[in-house]
Formats: sequence, C-alpha cells, structure tokens
Amino acid sequence: MRTAAAILSFVLAITLLPVQPVAAAALPGGKSTFVVSQGHLKAASQQNWLRLGSYRFAANGTVSASLYLWWQRNPEARQRTGMVPDKGCSTKAGGSASRARTCRVLTAGGFTGAPDESRTGTYSMAGNVLTIRWKIAQTWTEQWYVRRSPDGKLARLDLKRSTLATHGYGYGSNAAIGTRREMSSVKAFRGSLRQDLTSWAGGKLVTSNNQPFSHSAFRACTTTTSCLTYLQPSSRGACQKSGGCPRYGGGTKAGVSSIQYYLTKISNSDRRDTMWHWCTCLAMERGEFCYTGNSHVKPLMQIIDDSGAFRGWVGAEASFSTGSSRAADMLAVFRLSDFR
Repeated sequence: MRTAAAILSFVLAITLLPVQPVAAAALPGGKSTFVVSQGHLKAASQQNWLRLGSYRFAANGTVSASLYLWWQRNPEARQRTGMVPDKGCSTKAGGSASRARTCRVLTAGGFTGAPDESRTGTYSMAGNVLTIRWKIAQTWTEQWYVRRSPDGKLARLDLKRSTLATHGYGYGSNAAIGTRREMSSVKAFRGSLRQDLTSWAGGKLVTSNNQPFSHSAFRACTTTTSCLTYLQPSSRGACQKSGGCPRYGGGTKAGVSSIQYYLTKISNSDRRDTMWHWCTCLAMERGEFCYTGNSHVKPLMQIIDDSGAFRGWVGAEASFSTGSSRAADMLAVFRLSDFR
C-alpha cells in the first residue's frame, strides 16, 4: 500500500509535467486576413448570387467570414454612396473630352451598411491546397489553391472546388482588415493592374482575362479626395447603336461611345471601395445628365499586402435590372491586381 507521502509525490509529479501546446495550423500562405469575391454563376440559372468580403484565419485552425450577399432571388436597387465628385475631377457642362459628369455616385444595394452574413468554420492545409468547412446548416466545403507572390507579401487564392460557388478569387496578407489606402495611393500605384473576370448577362457566361486597367488615367478630385473619375473618350464594342443608343451611340451620326467612370471609397474603417460606370449615350437617349437606368455598380475590396501597400481589388458586379426581368441583370466576379 502506498503511503500518503508517496501518493502526494506521485500527484506532484503528474502536475508538474510540461503541458503540451495545441498544434498550430498553418496559415494559408502564411497570411491571416483575406479579401474574397465569389459567386454562383450558371448560364441557365436566374438564381445566381455573389458574395464579397473577408476571411480571417487563426492559428488554432478556425476561420471566420464577414460577407455582403447579392442574389437574383432578392434583387436590390442601386443606392447612393453620398459622394459627389467636385469640379476638380468632373463637369456640370457635359460634353467635356476630359472630365466625367458631376453625378451622385451609386453602388450596389446594401454595400454602404453592415455585412449581410457572418459564419465560422475550420480549415486545413495540404500542400498548396486550402480546405474550408463552414459550420452552417447545409454542407459547404471550399477548396482553394494558395500561391505566394514573388515578394512574399501576398498570398492568392484560386478557387479549386466548392459545393456552392462556381467562381472565386481571394488575396491575403497579415495587414489588418482595417488597413486601407486612400485614392491618392490608388492613382499613384506603379504596378500594372489587370483584370480577370467571369460575368453573367442574358443567360450567358463570359470569361475574360488579362484586361489592362488604366488606374493612372483617372483624375483626382480637389476636395472630395476619396473619389477618382475618368471619362473614357471612346470604347470599342460598348455604347454602340445595337447596345441601346440608337440615336447617339457609336455607329450613329453622333458617334458617342464615351464611358463615365467613378471610383469611390465607401469606408474609412475597412477595405470597401466601389466603381460605377455607364455609357454617356444612354443618358443622352433619356434626356438625362446623370444616367438613372441599368448602370454598372461594382463593389470592391482593396488588396493590401504585408507592408500596407495597395495591390488592387477583388470585386463583384451586382447590377440588377431596374425592370422586372432578371435576364437583364449584369453579374460578375473579378479581380484587378498586379499578382495574377
């Protein structure tokens, strides 16, 4: 029989054994905070959806998401951002070859408010493949290929497989989600931004890659410094007579094929920006100065690297038709980045 002293000695020995730490999970590409754009886009469907927001990964193997949702089942009207570009970057006269029109900038419905949904899950890494299992009522598993940028300051997510989404892009770093760059930094960015995109319209899917984006061509505003504008003088293919401008568009005697572009910050506390654009001739057809029809609204999330530098955006187009036909919606997921 053990003596009391022997038992006490045994208990102390167990108590003083070193505690084994919980094994840390490998962060995707060594990064904790990602901005993500993904969508369910199928040609034959009119139940397509888009999600845009952030994923945050913890070393204990958990992940949380905070996302905006746009769904054809519940189409949302465009909303004002509260931004009106000033005379330094816009014109009230119209017809200018160098300045966009002074209009109240629009974005997708709900993007100026709080995210629509949040969820949590677990993740694991196997080689360069990230697997996420979301803890929701239905089964939702995602797999992404993880690539590191040559400078090591960014990690990129390329969608491999998802039980619900069909297309997606993501970028991550160790910069906090509240780290963002002003429009002056966007305009001054020296890298080459190119776009990869999958879009849905009229029951057709279109994929286009490696499209240049001329961010340096945008004009900075004087006082409303969180806005940039660009009047693209002409466009090939867009704004044509067959595209809704029978009197004023390209291919008519008037030959107007310019596009009004606006880039605007949405939030001071996170990565939200937005892009708004429309063909000038569409407003002319309606006798309007600022177009009130089916303009393109594209919510954006800034890509920020480990050093806090701007590297582009992931985005979604959630341009629901002002009419009742969902076939006239314009939806897309895309990335604009120097690391593709």
